[in-house]
Amino acid sequence: MVVVGRAATADPIKPGDLPLDGKQTFAWPMDPETKTVRSGSRLNKVLLLRLDPEGFDAETKDHAAEGVVAYSAICTHTGCDVIDWHPDRRLLECPCHNSAYDPMAGAKIVSGPAPRRLPALPLKIADGRLVVAKPFTGRAGFQQM
Repeated sequence: MVVVGRAATADPIKPGDLPLDGKQTFAWPMDPETKTVRSGSRLNKVLLLRLDPEGFDAETKDHAAEGVVAYSAICTHTGCDVIDWHPDRRLLECPCHNSAYDPMAGAKIVSGPAPRRLPALPLKIADGRLVVAKPFTGRAGFQQM
């Protein structure tokens, strides 16, 4: 089992730790026994959002846990970190070239030059903690042409 945790504290994250409709939280997969956080590669970095699951499309509902979605934090355009959350528009955005993603619809591209959506990291709940349910739904990062 792999839990989702914060690199700074090596604490597993629970759904209630994330504010509903709040700013994204950055996290990394973590071994719950050894507390080893897999932060050695940028490609392991995920962003977590807790949203109202009533607005999720079917695909997003399948990989969410109690309204929490996890996506690769690496933009698929040139590999910058996706750090901007626009709660009014409910969109994630990469500040490098303004690719915008809809986290309610599987992080599909809404605007910008990104060639594909952000890969999702399917989650489940185990012992009250967010746990990785399956591998990323696609390759994290970007592909050079």
